Amino acid sequence: MASLMDELLDTMVQEKAGYDALIALTDDKRDSIIHNKVEVLEQVTAKEEEITSGLKNLENRRIKILRDMAVVLGHDGQDLTVTQLIGLLTEQPKEQEALTKARDELVASAKNMRFMNDQTQILLQQAMEMVEFDLTLFRSLRQAPETANYDGSGYNTGDRLGGGGFDAKQ
Repeated sequence: MASLMDELLDTMVQEKAGYDALIALTDDKRDSIIHNKVEVLEQVTAKEEEITSGLKNLENRRIKILRDMAVVLGHDGQDLTVTQLIGLLTEQPKEQEALTKARDELVASAKNMRFMNDQTQILLQQAMEMVEFDLTLFRSLRQAPETANYDGSGYNTGDRLGGGGFDAKQ
């Protein structure tokens, strides 16, 4: 059980380090979005995918360790969570404290990561809105205004002025 506990704590510390690495990349990502640095954004995204893949592996490892601990503790067939495990360790205050600390730090890092992701998502939405605005403005500059021509029944014909380019014929 002690080796499983050490392995679980090590896994949780590595997960926290992975989340902290993602949080550190968020500043680069935000800067690349703001300053329209697509190449930097691609590099950051590649690093994020690599770290995220590692985090997924660590999560699977943590779940496997918790299953093994459930078997050792006689809770076979049940999914044991870290919080439940902390509750079961009342006889071992040292391990309980270490596990509580690791859980709290991991949860704090995950919450911080979620907050940063939400901010990045808002920033990306605003960037997309600016691109859409620019495209609409560009399209409208290329369109000529409608004329005030009316047909026999008094409706606007919808005719447009010339292409807006320079007319050399005059």
